[in-house]
Amino acid sequence: MSYADQRFIAVCRDILANGVWDTDLAVRPRWTGGAPAHTVKTFGVVNRYDLRKEFPIMTLRRTAFKSCVDELLWIWQKKSNDVHQLSTHIWDAWADEDGTIGKAYGYQLGVKHRYRDGWFDQVDRVLKDLREDPANRRMVTSLFNHHDLSEMGLAPCAWSMTFNVSGNTLNAILNQRSQDMLTASNWNVCQYAVLVHMMARASGLEAGELVHVIADCHIYDRHVPLVEALIAREPRPAPKLIIDPEVTDFYAFTPDSFRLEGYDPWPFEERIEVAV
Repeated sequence: MSYADQRFIAVCRDILANGVWDTDLAVRPRWTGGAPAHTVKTFGVVNRYDLRKEFPIMTLRRTAFKSCVDELLWIWQKKSNDVHQLSTHIWDAWADEDGTIGKAYGYQLGVKHRYRDGWFDQVDRVLKDLREDPANRRMVTSLFNHHDLSEMGLAPCAWSMTFNVSGNTLNAILNQRSQDMLTASNWNVCQYAVLVHMMARASGLEAGELVHVIADCHIYDRHVPLVEALIAREPRPAPKLIIDPEVTDFYAFTPDSFRLEGYDPWPFEERIEVAV
């Protein structure tokens, strides 16, 4: 059975049984109509996914894999903040009148910084170090730029990646300040698992572990019945990730470079309301 399902079930059960509600606090998110969107949460969740064993996608309900990859490439490859360059409308609620999310996500990765050996953006810096200096322990990217927070449509949730090479294996840590378990939990895991595979392929390495560290791990009040229904299901086998063997350039990957073999998730037709 899918290990991603097992972790989702375990974390959600812990939140529902032992989590803390914020109903006595003023909260920023709102439901359509203006009602406050409260959550029950737990702090400091750590999940480890060995990408050599299986691809960490849920089967309890379908994760839109192609859309996940499309958004990942929008952020990490195109380094874009323009929602018109996405194939989905998931960022429309946070876009300004020009269709951008301000100085957020891909914008931060595209800014060039001065290093001792030249000017690089954060992605190209990591790619250079993976190829030329794999023993480097400073391969870190960050989207949480305090100077630009006031000009972001949304402060980044998944905000930091740390890359580390052991032998011929690329491992990584994803830090996330806030995680909506129903809406985006597996979405983020799938995206950054693909990113580790991309970085590894572009650097002649093998993808190893993805460690996902979540500070505020929560379930929204209106999502509780849906989560309870999902975690009562029996996980199905994880699919196999197939990557186009001809693509080795990080900037040559497209959504069609990736496909899942044997993905058979449970049907899920319920509408998921998103708090904004």
